[in-house]
Amino acid sequence: MAVEQRLYTVQEFEAFLARPENSERRFELIHGEIVEKMPIHEHGVITLKFGSKILTFVEEHNLGHVGVEMRHRPADDPHNDRLPDIAFTRDASKALVKKGAVLVMPDLVVAVQSPDDSWRKLREKARFYLANGTRLVWLVFPQQRLVEVYTPDDEYTVTENEVLDGLDVLPGFTLAVRDIFPKQV
Repeated sequence: MAVEQRLYTVQEFEAFLARPENSERRFELIHGEIVEKMPIHEHGVITLKFGSKILTFVEEHNLGHVGVEMRHRPADDPHNDRLPDIAFTRDASKALVKKGAVLVMPDLVVAVQSPDDSWRKLREKARFYLANGTRLVWLVFPQQRLVEVYTPDDEYTVTENEVLDGLDVLPGFTLAVRDIFPKQV
């Protein structure tokens, strides 16, 4: 859901987020446009399941920092402040901020499709992250029960009956795609 039709800077976005009426809401700044994230229950369940698998692996191997809905933005970009569903950053010191956005893109981004997210919008997000230093993006499509994988050099689909691989970003990490989705009844 777009808020208003004009281009905002990250400074204006910070002021917008500081308003009391926005304290419990989630927004992104996408190419100067303030967009509210509207996740649903299924989105939350998938994010929690997926994020917990990544977090467990990262902590067991002391690889970095995993966060959920932590703001990230390129330091030199005045019109983008993103809120990935799950983010892994190898250099934990860069990912742990007390206030505001992390001024570095994560090494891994996971974006789970919400009902208001088109495939096109999610793929644009993947391209944005890759263009700004992210090395691996997983786009999760709950209705189709699949994950699209994006790297700087490749893109492919992993279906429900296949296994995701953390590649060189999370070496040794594997996860059956079916394990990130709620059980079908």
